[in-house]
Amino acid sequence: MCLVFGAVAAAWAFGSLNTLRDAIPTLSHTVLGALVGAIIGVELYKVIKGIRGSTGTLFVGPFALGLAIGRWGCLLAGLPDRTYGVPTSLPWGVDLGDGIARHPVQLYESAAMFVFLLIYLHGLSSRQSWAFRRSFYALAIWYGGQRFCWEFLKPYPGLFGPLNLFHLLCLGLVGYGALFYRDDLKRERAGA
Repeated sequence: MCLVFGAVAAAWAFGSLNTLRDAIPTLSHTVLGALVGAIIGVELYKVIKGIRGSTGTLFVGPFALGLAIGRWGCLLAGLPDRTYGVPTSLPWGVDLGDGIARHPVQLYESAAMFVFLLIYLHGLSSRQSWAFRRSFYALAIWYGGQRFCWEFLKPYPGLFGPLNLFHLLCLGLVGYGALFYRDDLKRERAGA
């Protein structure tokens, strides 16, 4: 329940906080916000219940695959999806119907998440402990890091210089993942 409530509330809150600042304000949602909200909800629940360690491994593969596929849907939805990139003169720029070649940021993210999925599956098949114990934290670091980069190629309004709201959420994800990854690695080395 904490996961679902956190995901839904934060998806709409952060998505809308971003798009309400546009020239034409609208309500919207974001998978980045959903992930952040789900993490907050689950981590609060774990504190209350005294649960330590990662409980997110089950979600790593489906989340990575869902993003790798789902971002194609964002691209195909075109301009109304509001996830498009800024104009570019690069040869792989895509015209979403307005005559402007844009960075296909959705495909950049799709490729990055597919690479993560391959690394994760290799980790599972070779029985690497990070894939079984800390893969959710690794996912948070990877997703936050790659998404942070692509945000510079989107036309969202900045909050702090060139950084938009989603940049800040990405930094939070990377920090969360790094902190919890490090703590679990220490527990593993201590035999816990």
